[in-house]
Amino acid sequence: MGMSMYYGRRDDKTSMEVIHRALDIGVTFFDTADVYGSGHNEELVGRALGTRRDEIVLATKCGFQPDFSIHGDAVYIRNACEASLNRLGTDYIDLYYLHRVDPGVPIEESVGALADLVAAGKIRHIGLSEASATSLRRAAAVHPITALQSEWSLWTRDLEDDVLATARELGIGIVPYSPLGRGFLTGTVTSSEELDSDDTRLSHPRFTGDALQSNLLLVERLREIAEQHAASPNQIALAWVLDQGDDVVPIPGTKRIAYLESNIAAGEISLSEADRVLLAEVFAPGAVTGARYGREHAYGDSPLPI
Repeated sequence: MGMSMYYGRRDDKTSMEVIHRALDIGVTFFDTADVYGSGHNEELVGRALGTRRDEIVLATKCGFQPDFSIHGDAVYIRNACEASLNRLGTDYIDLYYLHRVDPGVPIEESVGALADLVAAGKIRHIGLSEASATSLRRAAAVHPITALQSEWSLWTRDLEDDVLATARELGIGIVPYSPLGRGFLTGTVTSSEELDSDDTRLSHPRFTGDALQSNLLLVERLREIAEQHAASPNQIALAWVLDQGDDVVPIPGTKRIAYLESNIAAGEISLSEADRVLLAEVFAPGAVTGARYGREHAYGDSPLPI
């Protein structure tokens, strides 16, 4: 997403280099969406994968538009899938998500349309993003749901209330997005003035004012834990997400090769029980100051945006 929108200027050349490096060092799961840059990111990923497309699991999403409208009706889903296949330059999508549950369309209709795409061979697996426990149950009654993509990190623990248990009961894998707290847990954001003027995080309460200063204290604690492992804060944050279970596959985004390689190295870190206890204490639910998003982004099954 960050390669095409929200986090400053685009640089397609560098983004292509990052994707190619990811392929070369063994990354096999790539996630995009039709809304990222209004189709730009799917086209970018499609070009970058080129002849290596069959080496990886490719995920994309539908049902969410740049104007924040949500569309889950069958006709929209079918048309969106065809458009994504064209932009990605492929004849099948491994994992196709409904980007948000449409409050105006029964989830059964949306999942039924996705099931038709499975039957047609256009997609192989169905996913939902930021769905509630109730929606998961209703969806799974129509067709098996392979994955739930929701925000989950030391920074955002909402998923643990009831959705996580429901997903596991139904055999649905968890794909945490923003596992680095939209970059905050990397320790590289120390002031809102460091962000580009068009960076969406400037509108997020956690990145501004007193909330920012309070949250920086948490990152300092994270840095202290990282130093004990000769690691960086982002690596401990990712190690924590990976430590939550074998059914958890986080998707940290980056626009730089150095950060990509640093993130991948987090998979080699083993947290001790003492680490787990300390991280649970420092990042206890409610420890982070400020809401994930502004109030204008709360509707449907969960907060927005993406």
